[in-house]
Amino acid sequence: MSGLLTGYARCGLDKRDLTAQREILIDLGVPEDRIYLDHGLTGTNRNRPGLDQALASVRAGDTLVVPKLDRLARSVLDARDIGDSLVARGVKLSLGGSL
Repeated sequence: MSGLLTGYARCGLDKRDLTAQREILIDLGVPEDRIYLDHGLTGTNRNRPGLDQALASVRAGDTLVVPKLDRLARSVLDARDIGDSLVARGVKLSLGGSL
């Protein structure tokens, strides 16, 4: 992967912990200061500040890293929309370390 790595993690319930997802992102080489989080927000809600910040921070040649696809989106249409917008900007998407 070339360019900068940016990570995104989300958990839908307030009582859940993001530690495992953060550790996955760090193990994949994402710097801690480039990991954006949403806590207590479901994937069906596209209004997620952490996701918005992650998407705004990536540039052409960068890679957005997400531990699993369901952390990024809860529907195929939403995942496709996000993926298409990244491709149009020249940004790669990595799910759990796979491009």
